[in-house]
Amino acid sequence: MIVNSTTSRSNHVKTGAAAAVPAGNIRRKLNRIYHALFKAYGPRNWWPGESPTEIVIGAILTQNTNWKNVEKAIARLRAAGLIDWQALRQVAVPKLAEIIRPAGYHNLKARRLNNFVDWLFERFEGRLERLREIPIDDLRAQLLQVNGIGPETADAILLYAVGLPTFVVDAYTGRVARRHGLIEHGHDYAALKSVFEENLPRDLKLYNEFHALLVEVGKRHCGPDASCTGCPLARFSGARIKGPAGSPRSSRARKARIAAGTTR
Repeated sequence: MIVNSTTSRSNHVKTGAAAAVPAGNIRRKLNRIYHALFKAYGPRNWWPGESPTEIVIGAILTQNTNWKNVEKAIARLRAAGLIDWQALRQVAVPKLAEIIRPAGYHNLKARRLNNFVDWLFERFEGRLERLREIPIDDLRAQLLQVNGIGPETADAILLYAVGLPTFVVDAYTGRVARRHGLIEHGHDYAALKSVFEENLPRDLKLYNEFHALLVEVGKRHCGPDASCTGCPLARFSGARIKGPAGSPRSSRARKARIAAGTTR
């Protein structure tokens, strides 16, 4: 068991739709979901990347694109000797944009990557390991002040590159949570994040693995239209899943996600 009554921080979880769900029910559901996914998929060994520097770069480049495109961009950065903070600080933004072109929105992402590099040198002398010197809530608040770093990207950097326990949620997480009655429609990022952080032990390895497993089941079965056949969570869904999960697909919504630095 990874979830138990001693780990909760509240008796109820408030969702973005202002509903209150008994925390005990949430903990039991999360426990079942985690173990079913782990049994089906095993350890995911996330985040994909050869170094913390590469993980940060990947977290920024993966905004609104698929990972295969990010891998192509990172390979080009590696070939150019740019998986290095000093080198990234010196390269011109237009040149950087051309190198990361396969990641999509290359001009925008080059500026965002450059913004992070400037922040890293201004605050931490270009040393990523020094981020651990700051309390996690303060560090997260600072990251969110960097233009182009939204909540999901900030949490991915903190969890996977810096090694601090903060739960990452994304579109996949939201679909699974809604379809399995963990949260109502209309939630925001903070409400979805709280469902996991308020009902799980604050454990780095668990946060890492659980998020990666949710991404895996999301890619295989829980897209905008549910594909429940063969899903390891199908036996928990009952009659809740009926077609689309209500994910916004309009160009306006997509532009809003790009501006906020969120993915998928």
